[in-house]
Order: sequence, then C-alpha cells, then structure tokens
Amino acid sequence: MAEYDTISKHLIQTYPDDFIRFTLGRADIEVLEVLETEQPTVEARRADSLILVRIEGEDALIHCEFQTADSTDVPMSRRMAGYIGRAIERYGLPIFSFVIYLRPGAGRRDKGYYIQELPGHRVVVEYQVIRLSEIDGQAIIEDGHPGLLPFAPLMKPPSGVSADAWLRQCLQATEALPLDASTKVDMMAGMAILGGIAYKLSTVRRIISQEGFMDAIMRESSFAQYLTQQGIDRGIEQGIEQGIQESIQEALEVRFGSISVYPFVGRIRAIADLQRLKQLHRTAVQVDNLEGFQRALDAEA
Repeated sequence: MAEYDTISKHLIQTYPDDFIRFTLGRADIEVLEVLETEQPTVEARRADSLILVRIEGEDALIHCEFQTADSTDVPMSRRMAGYIGRAIERYGLPIFSFVIYLRPGAGRRDKGYYIQELPGHRVVVEYQVIRLSEIDGQAIIEDGHPGLLPFAPLMKPPSGVSADAWLRQCLQATEALPLDASTKVDMMAGMAILGGIAYKLSTVRRIISQEGFMDAIMRESSFAQYLTQQGIDRGIEQGIEQGIQESIQEALEVRFGSISVYPFVGRIRAIADLQRLKQLHRTAVQVDNLEGFQRALDAEA
C-alpha cells in the first residue's frame, strides 16, 4: 500500500545507518550513498532501497524490500532473485539482501532463497527474512535509533503488555527520548501511519489523542499529509481490503488446492469494493466447487 511503502522508504533513505545496524547487527559500516533504485528492464522495476556501503575497507550493497503482506502474483523468492541479479549485473558488488515483513503473520512461508535445481544450471539466491512481529520491540525502543522507532508498534511487545498498551508505550518512549522536537513529532507520525497495518484506525486515533500528541503531529510533522482524514482512512480501508482478499484466497486454497486457485488470484486482488469482497469471502467458505465460485465472481463483475 502506497502510504506504508512511502513512509518505509523515506525512513530507510533518511536513516540508513539505523537500518544497517538493524539488519546486519553491526555499527562499523560506513554509508557511502543511497542509490537510485530503478533497475532498467523491459518493464522498469524499482527496488525499495539500495545503499552503497563500505565494510572493512570493501564496497558492498545493502538491499532492503518492505512487504506489507505476502507476495502472491510473483513469489517473493522470484522477485528477490530478480532484484539481486540485476543489482549484481549493474554494480558488480557483494550484496546483502533483506525482506522486511510489516504485517503480523506475513512472510511465514518465505524461506529466504530461490533455487533452480537443473543439472549443470543450478541457481541459488539467498536473502534474509525479517518479520517485525518476531522482533523484540522493547530493545528497539531502548536503542533509540529514530529510523526504526515508527516500526516498533509492529514488533513483539514485552510479555504481558496488550497491543493497545504497547502502542501507547511506544509513543511515550519516543516522547522521552533525547531527540529534537521535530524528529519526535515525525517519529510519532510514522507510528500513526504504520500502526494502521496492525491496529484499527479508531484505536490509533484514540491513543494518540489521549496522549496529547495529535495536534502536534498534524501541525508540525513532515508526514502530516498522510494523516489527513482522507489519507489515513484510505490506507486503513486498503489494509482491510487486502486482508479480505488474502482470506478469500486462503479459504479457496485450503478447500480446493493452491494450484487450482491460482487463476483467480489476480481477479480477487483487483477488487477494491469491501462489500463485494465480503460477499465473495462468504462464497469461498460455502461454495461446493470452484465453478460455483467463478460464477459468483463473474456475477459480481
């Protein structure tokens, strides 16, 4: 979704050092340049982030892809093989690649590699998979790296802390950090936007308002354009749509097999009407066969 992608890319391009520490687990890496990510092909492809760094005196690339949910039309392993291959062709440098999954539960089937097992033509491309819901959010808060703070509400909360309490704690911890006021406001705005991936809009707004941060965010944050009622409502609605689309696909795959369902995936993903999606989900759960689902899909067109 555009809002989440835009904020994630902005943060990694603004705070590349924070993401390199997070992904590689080391702080002795020199950032040289945030590179242009459009890769020339017949159909232009744009990686989310490509950073030129120097590690122990040698140049290398750090490549990160942000995924709100699982990649279905083209499996993530194939996409990553393409991104990595084109970067190697263009720059001829060692590359460290990561996929960062934002939505809780996303990326569980991503094994972190692409393999072609043909005798004499074997291809192996590996990358690291990071699922934010499995990351210790408290450790990120305590480290205080501003580029990572907006992602903290999507991470694992401390034991015994509810989701709502965790979002509130993330906001309070950001307010307490020794950052300048404008940076704090931007971090809170980022939390509000990215929080829409895992929280209801009403919950995000209620907690931010109760903590007294809403006015400052709307008035002072450079992300404020994404927090207009129209913008955040659209982002949340798109998140709901995608969730229902995934539920329809999963219900059909469990009942009829993933291979049989594949021809319907593109049409399901193209539907942006919530009522249609809800009706099709009920149909997917109840229909006796795929022919019946196709009739319902055609009738809704």
